[in-house]
Amino acid sequence: MTTGSIFRRTVRRFCRDRRGNYGMMMAALAPLLLLGVGFGINIAQVSTARSNLLAALDSAVTSTARDLTTGVIDENDARATVEAFLLANGQRAFSQGERITLDSIVINKTQKTVTAQASVVVDVAFPLFGAANRQKITTESAAIYSDRKIEVAMMLDLTGSMKKTKTDDKLGDLQKAAKNAVNALLSYNKGADPRVRIALVPYANSVNVGKSIAQASVFVERSAADRKQAPASNDPKVVLSASRPDNCATERKGDYQYSDRGPTASMVNRDYLLDGFVNQWTTEKTCPDAKIVPLTASRTTLEEAIDDFEATGGTGGHIGVQWTWYMLSEHWASVVGSSAAPAKRDPKKVGKYAILMTDGEFNLSYFDVTKAADAYNDKGKKETRESAKKLCEEMRKAGIEIFTIGFKLTDEKARETMRSCASPDTGSIQHYFDTSTGSELDAAFQKIVENLERLALTR
Repeated sequence: MTTGSIFRRTVRRFCRDRRGNYGMMMAALAPLLLLGVGFGINIAQVSTARSNLLAALDSAVTSTARDLTTGVIDENDARATVEAFLLANGQRAFSQGERITLDSIVINKTQKTVTAQASVVVDVAFPLFGAANRQKITTESAAIYSDRKIEVAMMLDLTGSMKKTKTDDKLGDLQKAAKNAVNALLSYNKGADPRVRIALVPYANSVNVGKSIAQASVFVERSAADRKQAPASNDPKVVLSASRPDNCATERKGDYQYSDRGPTASMVNRDYLLDGFVNQWTTEKTCPDAKIVPLTASRTTLEEAIDDFEATGGTGGHIGVQWTWYMLSEHWASVVGSSAAPAKRDPKKVGKYAILMTDGEFNLSYFDVTKAADAYNDKGKKETRESAKKLCEEMRKAGIEIFTIGFKLTDEKARETMRSCASPDTGSIQHYFDTSTGSELDAAFQKIVENLERLALTR
């Protein structure tokens, strides 16, 4: 056998020999596997740290934007506020020595935005390729704030079905929920220039608008011949205040029934049939004692009015809707007085919101009948429901966002009216609430307050 043959056989035998290959392969692959595991752990650690930092920064920026919006702070306080929120909420997610830093904050007064950048240095588990085991993680967040004013008109049901009984206290539940809502909304006001103002519109057979508003805007029908479109407030046919039986109003008739035009175009009627309806159907008051409270930021004024609520009469819900609109309309500024005057319509500067509450079916209307006996239907009247829905539609067109609350409703027609009146839901903003207990009623009012805050931050 030649030397060449021996060499070839030796090479072939060596190539066929597999002993020791596994050890050699593991020796070659182990560092790569260890490197991959370490890299994966580092990636997970950095990703978790970045997520925690972003969550803390998002919360800090959003909270600061909310405080700017509600007037708790001004722009000069924004950096300190973001930093305080960031450290308080974020530092718990990191180890000792891994301190969060607020790198920058920018307040854009034109765009009304708060933009902030923050960073944290974390100790990674596996230093790789000779790199230091400390890595800096940076993230950014932004939020919108607003300096818009907020005007809220609350239509509240004070009809006979709200009376306290041995087993139920609807009126007490409403008073508690309404006062809690007032306090929550007014808590946004800081300083001498209130950001939030609230109007109350209690309703029953009619709406008591108070002496000054009645004199300026309510036409008292003296006979059946007056049951038509009311004259303008400067018309000599207007009844003088000395001859007024009360300060209540019913529906507006004629061309302006579904309009928020002021009384210089046409006054609101006090229907001639109002007294006849009460005499025929009830022994209760023709005019509720509870009066409208135009827009105010006075907690005392609002709470005292709510404390004095008394339940009586039928459910002229569309009359309440009508006056809720007027309390938010700039066309009624001269009627309610300068301190209660609604702002001019400008979505960038003011948000206008209506909260409509009822415990039953709308069952009373005057504009559609010719005799008092036909004004009321305890099963609910199509005319008052349709009138309410038409008024709600026009209110929404005028830029007013409507929230509605049904309280212990037993009739699907009542629910349908409230659903139809409410503005459409957008995202997570709920507009219609169906409640069956006092605690649910309170929760509905508080949810609406929360929704108003969210709307102020996003629009």
